[in-house]
Amino acid sequence: MALRETTHQADIDLFRLELVNMIDLRHELCALAAKIDWQALEIKFGGLYAAGVGRPGHPIRLMVGLQLLKYMRNTSDEEIVAAWIENPYFQYFCGEQYFRHDLPIDPSLMTGFRHRIGADGCEFILGLTVQTGLSTKTITAASLCVVNVDTTVQEKAVAFPTDARLLNKARIKVVRLAKRCGIELRQPYTFKGQEAFAQAARYAHARQFNRAQAATRRLRTMLGRVIRDTQRKAKCMELPAKEQAWLNRLLEIASRIHSQPRVRQDGDPPKVYSVHAPEVECISKGKAHKQYEFGVKVGIVTTSKESFVLAAKSLPGNPYDGHTLKECLVQAQRTSGMAARQVFVDKGYKGHGCNTELRQVFISGAKRAVTPSLKDKLKRRNAIEPVIGHMKSDTRLSRNFLKGTHGDAINALLCAAAHNLRKIVAKLRLLCAHWGISLYDLLIALRSQRALA
Repeated sequence: MALRETTHQADIDLFRLELVNMIDLRHELCALAAKIDWQALEIKFGGLYAAGVGRPGHPIRLMVGLQLLKYMRNTSDEEIVAAWIENPYFQYFCGEQYFRHDLPIDPSLMTGFRHRIGADGCEFILGLTVQTGLSTKTITAASLCVVNVDTTVQEKAVAFPTDARLLNKARIKVVRLAKRCGIELRQPYTFKGQEAFAQAARYAHARQFNRAQAATRRLRTMLGRVIRDTQRKAKCMELPAKEQAWLNRLLEIASRIHSQPRVRQDGDPPKVYSVHAPEVECISKGKAHKQYEFGVKVGIVTTSKESFVLAAKSLPGNPYDGHTLKECLVQAQRTSGMAARQVFVDKGYKGHGCNTELRQVFISGAKRAVTPSLKDKLKRRNAIEPVIGHMKSDTRLSRNFLKGTHGDAINALLCAAAHNLRKIVAKLRLLCAHWGISLYDLLIALRSQRALA
């Protein structure tokens, strides 16, 4: 029976058209697929799967290729899987031999694959893009020793955290989970809570702040009653361990939101700015158009010459920029395999303490012992700003939809890898255009020679 099925499948493939006969192999994605070391990915991630246990895993090249295409095209998991069916170049990039008309995977499996490889696997992918850049001569080995460093904020997918919105959202979440666990609350405040939340928003918009604060106090009272009622009735029930852990976690977050002051003072615990993402931090970067950003700080390391990203380090806890320099340089050394000898930073890195015999850190605005070469490199430090802008607008760094602190690290690293691949693709596109122009000139010369003869 197995032999008959194999023969039948071979007969079907005999009449199918291969992708190499459908596409232009000079396309930049085809050229990029030939330059990436897919075998290294197989060796790195192959150990994460157990043979003979459960459903067979999907090809690693397919899973990694979909992740890279997603961030290169700035789309969601669902959109890139749907576009994969329509685009033969996407299928060739992911290692398919024949054109497929069905979904390669369920979009939810991309989330599971990111959790499986973790931040270490994404860092390995970033290092692989650096090696691809070296093989395609997009960057040179000498440029890896001269880097620019800066920090930015990777914003989380959360609404602006007003007190009224946080209190109302926490109440809704607690009521929903209590109903799921079979807990009947005395009063869920479904309609009263929505009414108070709408009043707080309208009064704040009309600049009637006393009335807005009164509505917010009502929301706080409702949340406190719901929390206490849920805690009392949960003690009398024997819930499954998983549901009990969920309920305890949500009640802890809701209690923090209920008790946190309106204005945080020195010594107070960190404020909660989102119910579903309590790790979010309020970061002020001194921007005129956006005074506060809610997310996590990310350190970016790029080459000074080509603006190729070598590190994208997630930095939870909103540390001082100068204290983050060593971590970012260590990650850049892991991905590139070379230690930076000259590092150029802005004035926010004063007091970094990373100067050694083999490494020099130059702060912008320095005047003493600045040679003409160093002066040009200090001016070149500003080139990291448009790199951050492109990563935010083109590779999903502006808004992170991945959950938790590990999601922050994964998103930042994959954004950096996608940025590098976009630069490599631009390089390959120029080479393909140059080859096409050269071939065209050769044909014109041959025709002219034939006409003269």
